[in-house]
Amino acid sequence: MLSEKSRPIIEATLPLVGERLGSITPNFYSRLFAAHPELLDGLFSSANQRNGEQQKALAGSIAAFASALVANPDLIPETMLSRIANKHTSLGITEDQYDIVYKYLFEAIAEELADVITAEIAEAWTEVYWLMANALIKIEKGLYARQANDKMWMPWKVVEKNPAGTGAMTFVLEPADDTPVTLARPGQFVSVKVQLPDGLRQVRQYSLSADVDSTDRRVFTTKLDDGGEVSPVLHRNVQVGDVLELSNPYGDVTLEEGDTPVVFATAGIGCTPSASALRSLVRQGSSREVMVLHAEKNLEAWALRDQIINDIEKLDGANLKLWLEEPAEGASTGFMSLQDVELPADASVYVCGPLPFMKSIRSQAIDAGIPATKIHYEVFGPDLWLASAS
Repeated sequence: MLSEKSRPIIEATLPLVGERLGSITPNFYSRLFAAHPELLDGLFSSANQRNGEQQKALAGSIAAFASALVANPDLIPETMLSRIANKHTSLGITEDQYDIVYKYLFEAIAEELADVITAEIAEAWTEVYWLMANALIKIEKGLYARQANDKMWMPWKVVEKNPAGTGAMTFVLEPADDTPVTLARPGQFVSVKVQLPDGLRQVRQYSLSADVDSTDRRVFTTKLDDGGEVSPVLHRNVQVGDVLELSNPYGDVTLEEGDTPVVFATAGIGCTPSASALRSLVRQGSSREVMVLHAEKNLEAWALRDQIINDIEKLDGANLKLWLEEPAEGASTGFMSLQDVELPADASVYVCGPLPFMKSIRSQAIDAGIPATKIHYEVFGPDLWLASAS
């Protein structure tokens, strides 16, 4: 909990710190990578460093955590921390790295706030940092302990590489050694590490799109035009027979067990976690009411279209509603809207797609009477709304 001594200081300085985080975080990363350039190889995304998204992510998480502590000093924002911890463990973040981050972050804070910082302000923000860090360390230790092995990266052999819609590709992999395999849950993701042409290793998370309940297969689907560096290597360079490094499965936005209705609202490549959930429901012989809502540019661009439609047909309680930007028979034209969709009152809603889409659908679902606690979403890549909407 945030101390009574620190709370008024954080409350008073939060606007100023928030205003200057845009300069604090680049300063921090400059210091960090100057001292530890090895962190750019296989941990931090060089693409997100160049476009500033990583800086926004750090700034957003710190500001959101501090704001939550000011509003409820006795409570830790568990949903926000759980999502960050799952991303951290999928990258292999270790406890000692929090000391490294603290050193260079607070050097940057001291420099950027030199005109106003006092010992009391530095002490209060140090308390906020370690409250957040220690909470994350505790969650991450638990996540690591749940895995079937104690390794960060495991070799998996590509056994299939199949087109999955315009610009999308599905990769099917099998274990390349005898490391025990952790069973995944529908909605979880794995990190995939590849080597770029310049020799730098980079990592990206991909939702598992099928067969999550298997110990001898990993299946994920990627979109080529995502602006990153990993997907182009997978699409253009990786071939059947190659071996990739994969993490254990992580992610806390997973299909809840039970018999209540489920709504999947997705757009674009955001359909991948719902595809794994549908496949899992089929394998269970589920009789749950399932509503699949998907938005896409056109039918050809819909990744995993055949898999999703076939699985819907195998579920007695499942139905599909489709929105396409380009007119087509059997689909609504334009962007997804819940205005004319009757959502089951007790449904759990899972949303995945571009950030503006998720914000819009989440708001529409709340307006339709779905409690915010029953609306689940996953964000891949840094974003500020991840924390603030929780």
